Amino acid sequence: MIRVGILGIGFMGMIHYLAYQQVSGVQVSAIVSRSEKKLAGDWRGIKGNFGPEGGVVNLSSIARYKTVEQLLGDNGIDLVDICLPPSLHADACIRALRAGKHVFCEKPISLKIADADRMVEAAKQTNRRLMIGQVLPFFPEYDFVRKHSEQKTYGGLIGGCFKRIISDPTWLSDYYDPQTSGGPLIDLHIHDAHFIRLLFGMPEKVFSRGRLRGEVVEFAVTQFIFPSDESLLVAATSGVIAQQGRTFNQAFEVYFEDATLFYDFYNLAENPHTATPLTVLSSEGSVEQPELGSTDPLDAFIDELQEVAFTVERGEPSLLLDGVLARDALLICHRQSESVRTGQVVKI
Repeated sequence: MIRVGILGIGFMGMIHYLAYQQVSGVQVSAIVSRSEKKLAGDWRGIKGNFGPEGGVVNLSSIARYKTVEQLLGDNGIDLVDICLPPSLHADACIRALRAGKHVFCEKPISLKIADADRMVEAAKQTNRRLMIGQVLPFFPEYDFVRKHSEQKTYGGLIGGCFKRIISDPTWLSDYYDPQTSGGPLIDLHIHDAHFIRLLFGMPEKVFSRGRLRGEVVEFAVTQFIFPSDESLLVAATSGVIAQQGRTFNQAFEVYFEDATLFYDFYNLAENPHTATPLTVLSSEGSVEQPELGSTDPLDAFIDELQEVAFTVERGEPSLLLDGVLARDALLICHRQSESVRTGQVVKI
């Protein structure tokens, strides 16, 4: 049994807690929060952009700590699940690794490349697993694309277009602060940057045009340039637009030699709509909408955390949650920001 301590009980900490209840071989044994109310199990103030709202949770069988030191000193904890603000990821992660714990850390891996490098190096030095919560590959539409790409069901990849747009999150006071949240590219687009890296490999260059809001990029359109194949065309549109009626939109078209896979989902006035379910257009003219099973977002987190458990049990890195891959996604986002600021093609 893998015993987990969750560090930080906000929306993602709650989602992880709920998801762990459905993961075999794992037990949440401790939580850490500065809030007496949350430590008492009153999570009714927690709310996010998907899934259930917080309620009252029975924590009587769980150790409840106020400090990181208390959690790291608990010899019964095997894995620390970090759900702190991104600016705190690196310090908490490195301390946990050095305390002999495996680490699962929410995305982004960190805000700074240097910190991400330190996290990856600490995992190597301590021989502990470092996993980053880049959950997108576990959503069924993206999982379908990835698996059929690996299997070459539709031939080789020849390109793709990705979209991830939200309305202005006016309730988050620090969303555009580069020192705390990182802004839309690092908070939002990093999902697609990670998926692009996973599917196509590491781009050699990026060219982005966009708008700045303070020190961060608010919205950008990017072309990714790959050294191995100049005919490989990959692009992404990402960020915040003040169109408060559409709170969220994610979509893609992925082009294979023998088929196109596309998908489009959005929230209108908080109501979810699937404009286009995952659809496969073959070169022969057929149109197919595969059965994907559950599309409940919580199930993607359950599958992600099951991968965490398997990774710890196997003692081998996870292809999907690997810290180096997450570091690469962060680097891509930073280079996109540089391209917006300079108006130039930027080498990665």
